Amino acid sequence: MTDLRIGVIGYGNRGEVGREAHRPGSGSVVAAVCERDAGARTRAREDFPDALVTDSLDELLGLGLDAVMVLTPDDRHAEVAIPALEAGLTVFCEKPLAISIDDCDRILETAHRTGSRLYVGHNMRHMPVITLMRRLILEGRIGEVKAVWCRHFVGNGGDYYFKDWHADRSKSLGLLLQKGAHDLDVIHWLAGGFSSRVQAIGALAVYGDLDDRRDRSGERVDDWFSLDNWPPTSAEGLNPVIDVEDISQVNLVLDNGALASYQQCHFTPDYWRNYTVIGTEGRIENFGDTTGSEVRLWNRRHDGAAPADETFVVDGGIDGHGGADALMISEFLDFARRGGVTDTSPVAARNAVAAGVTATASLRGDGRTLAVPALGDELVAYFDAGQPAR
Repeated sequence: MTDLRIGVIGYGNRGEVGREAHRPGSGSVVAAVCERDAGARTRAREDFPDALVTDSLDELLGLGLDAVMVLTPDDRHAEVAIPALEAGLTVFCEKPLAISIDDCDRILETAHRTGSRLYVGHNMRHMPVITLMRRLILEGRIGEVKAVWCRHFVGNGGDYYFKDWHADRSKSLGLLLQKGAHDLDVIHWLAGGFSSRVQAIGALAVYGDLDDRRDRSGERVDDWFSLDNWPPTSAEGLNPVIDVEDISQVNLVLDNGALASYQQCHFTPDYWRNYTVIGTEGRIENFGDTTGSEVRLWNRRHDGAAPADETFVVDGGIDGHGGADALMISEFLDFARRGGVTDTSPVAARNAVAAGVTATASLRGDGRTLAVPALGDELVAYFDAGQPAR
């Protein structure tokens, strides 16, 4: 089997995904990297000594590659993904697909018009804790899903999101979108529907009051991350611009009638997600979200609080989100070769952004309930069918 020739566009914090796609002799090779930052280009040359490393997108797109991976900051996804699709390349776009609904729709419309394949990197659809919960739901173990509640304790929030571009809404829109796109997509997946109406509240409760700021251009998270950076009120070297919320809460009404809620906090001491899924015949809940954690199931009536009726241990890898990154890249490479339906979904990725964007508008307005714009039927049908050749 000839290795697919992959181009990586953007070699910053998610460069690890590009490294995962470099499997010479086993299906794929990173043949080129495009990156604006000189330091990141140096790292790329060290990691891929046989690849062309350039700061020119046009040069990379003119190499006759098989596929590209768009790993740039979120606000640049559309300006990179659309030319790559126009060039006829299979495109992997990191989540969130974009930071506006219009940009998401332009990307999907371009993929539909050109027939170029589009894959969106929602790796949580491969996380063992999530696939376990989805399997239990599909097996009918809790009946029909009527509610999903998610609490996200982002213990690394100060280091991950408030010391670089993520803290600037002009580049990320907000963390309810940038970080929440993962969970909104999972909520939709577990519930079997997409958000039709949303209502949100939130605040910049901690990091906006801290005065220790500095420009970290050319740095990556690894340059400043430490579990010793505690408590949040002592954070140093924050991004010069901080105008995104560090705590938010969202209520969602899905198009199948299910109800959901999502809470996100970036100054907790611990870092994990807790999902509760309630159906007509029981409920499941995860305790931890890494390998070795538990998913507990209650499907009998109890007098008050009770131990779970069944407990399932999460089985998975130790690297890349419990092995999810490797599984996601394997799916992408197979999709680049053969096409077809995948566990990830461009429609679902777009709808996660639509829910996050609309919820952010509610949060920054007066907290009223807003309708989430729907995607056109033609695009839904095309992507749900696995982007068939036309």
